[in-house]
Amino acid sequence: MNKKPPQTIQDSQTGRERQGKNVGVVNLGCARNLVDAQAILGHLKRHGHHIVGIEDSEIAIINTCAFVEEAKKESIDTILDALELKKQGKLKKVIVAGCLAQRYGSQLAKEFKDIDAIVGVQQLQKDGVADQVSLTPAHFAYVKICESCYNQCSFCIIPKIKGKFVSRTAASILEEVKRLDERGVREIHIIGQDITAYGMDLYREKSLARLLKEIVAITKNIRWIRLLYTFPAHVTDELIEVIAREKKICKYIDMPIQHISDPLLKAMNRNITQKETLALIRKIRNRIPGASLRTTFIVGLPGETEENFYELLRLIKSARFEKVGVFVYSREEGTPAYQMADQVPEAVKKRRLDALMSAQQEISRSLQEKFIGRTLEVLVDEEQKGEQGVYLARSEYDAPEVDGIVYVRSGKRLSPGDFVKVRITDAYEYDLAGELA
Repeated sequence: MNKKPPQTIQDSQTGRERQGKNVGVVNLGCARNLVDAQAILGHLKRHGHHIVGIEDSEIAIINTCAFVEEAKKESIDTILDALELKKQGKLKKVIVAGCLAQRYGSQLAKEFKDIDAIVGVQQLQKDGVADQVSLTPAHFAYVKICESCYNQCSFCIIPKIKGKFVSRTAASILEEVKRLDERGVREIHIIGQDITAYGMDLYREKSLARLLKEIVAITKNIRWIRLLYTFPAHVTDELIEVIAREKKICKYIDMPIQHISDPLLKAMNRNITQKETLALIRKIRNRIPGASLRTTFIVGLPGETEENFYELLRLIKSARFEKVGVFVYSREEGTPAYQMADQVPEAVKKRRLDALMSAQQEISRSLQEKFIGRTLEVLVDEEQKGEQGVYLARSEYDAPEVDGIVYVRSGKRLSPGDFVKVRITDAYEYDLAGELA
């Protein structure tokens, strides 16, 4: 997966005279953070501020991530860069928001005295639709339906940062989707830390399947509905059937499994066993033929033995997941795993990560080659810079930012948001290439 640079935002109305300060935002982290940044911008714009790029701003807002050590370091580096601009007189104020601010607010205030404000995470608006300034291309959008996580995995700091699991009302979600549909959006991504737990707080039952049926019923312009971050223990038969039946729902299952060895699943507090996990994978494969399964794994949790690791390696080789991400366990203070005995040496973690990714690369390449000669419908994202007639697109099996792309060669002018049929001519490790069919 290619690491994307932090995103800066510019107002589409920069030519208009406006009251208020020139404010720039740097967003770090996942798509959930992106939605929070959009809400921050919406609030600022509603109060008359002018949203510009960091290079043109008086006030910089850094929307941080603190999920793992690497994310924390990136957030700190970005804060330091902004403070340096302030020192040079290029910025008047630096505001730190998001997960790092929520988790380490007092430490940040003590360490970086030039920070002007620390505001923490955004609260999910349960009712109604929050004002947002879109940070995505016009043809797709993220819809956050819940906040925090219903589960309490031993390695994860998210519940400590985000608080209690909260679902939005179905009415507010449907109103947002309706607005996006009327705006001409072609693809929406249903996101949350665990969307499969949606409704368990509000409606006392897993309500994602019912919500999806209502979304399908009200959408006209939206062609793809993509589900991001499903929790294996909360995937229901009803949800699988809805994904299989509804044409608008991408046959793309993003389901972090994290491990397959029972001792590790128990230590992680995943509330699912190896036997149940394997049965779920088989069920998805049988009921949704051709589905793309995306998952993530963690290597090096305290107590992970070589045998535990080889169970995981065998799963990757046998299950042949279409998309796999592997993370080295990050020891996060405040989590149960932080206090666990038998911490795994960093060198061992790295070796295990390399072994898993090496095995997956071979699988990915062979799965990609099966697309050669097939015709796929793809969604055009943009024209490739410096390559006239070559466009960057995605199939329903690829989420933006995290998965591969389809290079489309076309003599016909294409625009972002177009759905086109492409005959695949070449396959690479993660990407595909083809010609307009």
